[in-house]
Amino acid sequence: MISLRGRVIRFMTKQFFKRIKPDSDIDKLRIEFEEIGTKLRPAEGVQVRHAKIAGIDCDWLVPEGCDGAPILYYLHGGAYVMGSPKTHRRMVSHIIRRAGMRALLPDYRLAPENQFPASLEDSTNVYRALIEAGTDPERMAIGGDSAGGNLAMATLLALRDAGDPLPATCFLLSPWLDLAAQGETHESRADYDPWFRPEDMSEVVKKYCSEFDLKNPLVSPVYADAANLPPTLIQVGDHEILLSDSTRLADNIEKSGGDVTLQVWPDMWHVFQFFIGQMPESKKAIKGIAEYLQKQFGAQAVVQEPQEDRAA
Repeated sequence: MISLRGRVIRFMTKQFFKRIKPDSDIDKLRIEFEEIGTKLRPAEGVQVRHAKIAGIDCDWLVPEGCDGAPILYYLHGGAYVMGSPKTHRRMVSHIIRRAGMRALLPDYRLAPENQFPASLEDSTNVYRALIEAGTDPERMAIGGDSAGGNLAMATLLALRDAGDPLPATCFLLSPWLDLAAQGETHESRADYDPWFRPEDMSEVVKKYCSEFDLKNPLVSPVYADAANLPPTLIQVGDHEILLSDSTRLADNIEKSGGDVTLQVWPDMWHVFQFFIGQMPESKKAIKGIAEYLQKQFGAQAVVQEPQEDRAA
């Protein structure tokens, strides 16, 4: 059963998404999203440090005592047209603070100004620069939400196929993995999803890539060979039209002999983890991600929770 706070957040965000249309002004949406990010401060004790890696602006998020900790390479969501390290600092900071890790968030190029494969080039270039600088891939995780989940998986596929060393593990939050929109939950969850309308998705996709690329595995990773990927955790809401993107990828990884953990959260919607500090379901999900990462790395959790996190 969804919590009272969860019901309130669901209702409020549903009203916000009702007014967003495929032809909405992208610049205005970006500004609004950035303003939200500015108001959502990182978790207590997490420093933000700016860097430029492979020519890309990046943010390091470093909890106290974690300068030498394993690295989470995190790719933000935003439908490939908006979002930045700033918009996702809060959520990611809570994950790494609990996991005892540090995070790197690249500010990859956005569409429609920079269509596929610009974001993938940026992501792979930053990752390779880290490895060339001496970072041990066995002490790295990769993660992402929504379009960032797509980009995280596309990055893994591109690196794998090029023979690059892969990070030790991966986690995806509500990943948008099929831009051809062939999943059955586009229909079965259409009346439940509080944010997205199936009929709008193709217009969003046009901003990112050509129709001829829709089933390119680096655009829609559900069509990829899923062999030889690192252990992967997927969290997704049961009320998402994108639910079947996650279930299909999990099936593909399992059939390829890989290690995958799929968590389908009842009554939840797209990237509900974003609302950490505002609803208990987000806190529980983020705790689960941190525990998964701890299991992979043996990293020590930061025990003290931020005050606002305790309230949720």
